[in-house]
Amino acid sequence: MKSEEKREIKQQFLTGERALFQGKQLRISDSTFAEGESPLKESSQIELFGSMFKWKYPLWYSSHIYLKDCVLFDMARAGIWYTQDLTAEDCIIEAPKNFRRSSGITLKNVMFPNAAETLWNCRDVRMESVTAQGDYFAMNSSEMKISGLTLTGNYSFDGTRNVEIRNSKLLSKDAFWNSENVTVYDSLISGEYLGWNAKNLTLIRCTIESLQGMCYIDNLVMKHCRLLNTTLAFEYSTVDAQIDSRIDSVMNPSSGSICADSIGELILERDKVDTEKTRIICRNELEQAG
Repeated sequence: MKSEEKREIKQQFLTGERALFQGKQLRISDSTFAEGESPLKESSQIELFGSMFKWKYPLWYSSHIYLKDCVLFDMARAGIWYTQDLTAEDCIIEAPKNFRRSSGITLKNVMFPNAAETLWNCRDVRMESVTAQGDYFAMNSSEMKISGLTLTGNYSFDGTRNVEIRNSKLLSKDAFWNSENVTVYDSLISGEYLGWNAKNLTLIRCTIESLQGMCYIDNLVMKHCRLLNTTLAFEYSTVDAQIDSRIDSVMNPSSGSICADSIGELILERDKVDTEKTRIICRNELEQAG
C-alpha cells in the first residue's frame, strides 16, 4: 500500500449504513464511524489512523487493511468478518465476536477487553503482545504464530491446528481441546482439563497448573516443564514427559515415559491400561537409592 496514492479523509463524523461502502485507496485519520452498519464493507487498500468505530460490522469482506491507534467500541461487534490481509497495531478492540473466517491477520499490541468468541475459523494469524479476556478465543483457527499473549478466558484454542505460542500467559480452563499440532514454549498455563482430545501437543519449558490436565491426548510431548498443583494427569494419554518438578498425581497413562523429580500419587489400574507400556522415572528416588 502506498499512502501517497490514497484519498485523504480527516476528522470526519460518519453515520448511516454503508457510509464508505466499497471504499478503495483511502487514508482515514482521526475520524469516527458512528451509528450505521457496515461502514467499510467490501473495502480495500484502506489505512486508518486514530479512528473509532461505534457501530456494527465495520469491516466485512474487506482486504488490505491497516489500523493504527484505532478503537472498536462495544457496539462494533462482529466487526471484522470474511476479511483478508489486515494488520492492527496499538488498537483497542472492545467489541466481542471479532475476526471470523478471515485470513492474513497480524495483531501487534492489541487489547481485547471482551474477546468472547473472537478469532473463530481464521487462518494465517500472527499475534505479538496481545491481551485478551473472554471465552472461546481462537476456536478452529489454524496456522497461528503467537508471542507475548496474555489471555484470561476459558475454552481457548479449541480445535486449532498448526499453532506456535511463545512467552505467553494463558489462564484458561479446557485450553487446546481437540487441537492438532500445537507447540507452546516458555509459557504459563493455568486451567483445568488442559489439552483433552488433542493430537501432537508439545509443551517446552512451560509452567502448568491443571486439575486432570493432559488427558486423552495422542502424542503429548513435554520438555523441561514444571507442574504445580497438577493432579490426575495424563489419563489415557500417550506421553513423553520430562518434568523438572514434582507431579502431585498421575493416573493411567496409555503409554510412553514420564520422568519427574517425584510423583505424589501414582494410579495405575491394570483393568484400565496396560501398565507395562509406560515407563516411570522419579529422580529423587534414584538419588536416594544411589
